[in-house]
Amino acid sequence: MSSAPAWPTVAAEPEESGTEGRSEHRRAAALRRVRDYLAQDGGAVHELLCEISTHRAARYEIDATVATLDGALDEVAAHRPGQVPRLAAFMPSNVILYSYALYLLVPALYTDELVFRPSSRVKDQMVRLHALLAERHRLPVTLSGASQREFLREQVLPADVVVFTGAYRNAEQIRAQLSPGQLLLFYGSGVNPFVVAPGADVARAARDAITIRTLNTGQDCLGPDLFAVHHTLLDPFLDALVSELKGLRYGPYTDPDADFGPIFYDGALEEAAQFLARNRAGIVHGGHVDFRARRLDPTVVVGEEITPRTHVPEFFAPIFNVAPWRDEESLAATLTTGMFTERALGSSVYGQAPALVEALRRRTTVTLDTTLLSIDDGNAPFGGYGRMANYISDGHEVRAEPVLVSRAVAAYRTGAAR
Repeated sequence: MSSAPAWPTVAAEPEESGTEGRSEHRRAAALRRVRDYLAQDGGAVHELLCEISTHRAARYEIDATVATLDGALDEVAAHRPGQVPRLAAFMPSNVILYSYALYLLVPALYTDELVFRPSSRVKDQMVRLHALLAERHRLPVTLSGASQREFLREQVLPADVVVFTGAYRNAEQIRAQLSPGQLLLFYGSGVNPFVVAPGADVARAARDAITIRTLNTGQDCLGPDLFAVHHTLLDPFLDALVSELKGLRYGPYTDPDADFGPIFYDGALEEAAQFLARNRAGIVHGGHVDFRARRLDPTVVVGEEITPRTHVPEFFAPIFNVAPWRDEESLAATLTTGMFTERALGSSVYGQAPALVEALRRRTTVTLDTTLLSIDDGNAPFGGYGRMANYISDGHEVRAEPVLVSRAVAAYRTGAAR
């Protein structure tokens, strides 16, 4: 996390500064107020987040948001995006505070008006979160209660920049209706393969696997949908993984000591249960599902050796989908073709696999002997080079690359004065 910058204060504003300077100054001070509120008196926000996230995930989200606001001024100074008249955002159903900072608060430093539509799954929580934050920042950020169709017609089509988080097919439907020159920033999800290679510290890899796969009970887009383990390490990795999982504690979202809790999102529990039913022969740990309590215990499923035909579903639950591999060259070819290429966002490699790492770096953001959480930086571009994972479109060209709003505006928004 970054240290707090020397934020300007309204009292320090020189009288001779122009209108533009005063506006920039006021907006920087607005972000500072939100930052200080979260850092010093964020209990109400944490309590709200615990309605949809575990206690630990909510704490992580607040810390990440504070760090992002701390880095906001330096981010904008580094990329120098032009002034944006209007931004419209479709917000995600998870990490609602962090997303509020990424797609609204930081862009407010260079955007005249911002409007957003909350996900219907968390609309109530988003309305209350916006009320808490807007009371502090008093920025031109408006919450729209319109239907998706109305929001598209009334807010998105006239916008200069559009942020969409969600399913790729929905992003494509929106992109088809935008005009040349409108900037669309799409944030999707990836397979995020977690690779255990020869030479890996198996115990550490198992602990890290649990940390990222059980974050918010598996309901986080950075969670790996595939754990690819070298066949010589499969048994020791499974032993270490299961041993650690046996010590995890279940509890409500408000329990600070709980390691996992109920599944919040509609459909996620059912989809996970269907996967377990289809692959029940491969379950080596867990498998317990309680529909009434919306509980799915962390479950380890071991499948066949990875091939280009391996189907990897997207999980929003604490499922460890493990598959063995033998040949590094073959694994590299598989993880950089087909569906893996389309959903290429991030990947983590433990141990020695230089050829694999080189291949993955051409497609994804790669971490070595650590998880993607270690590079979760709200002030830096993030993502991979898979079109279903993330892209930037200006109405003429679609670029699948890591995305940061300020950088995308500076690089690809035509006609923006800097």
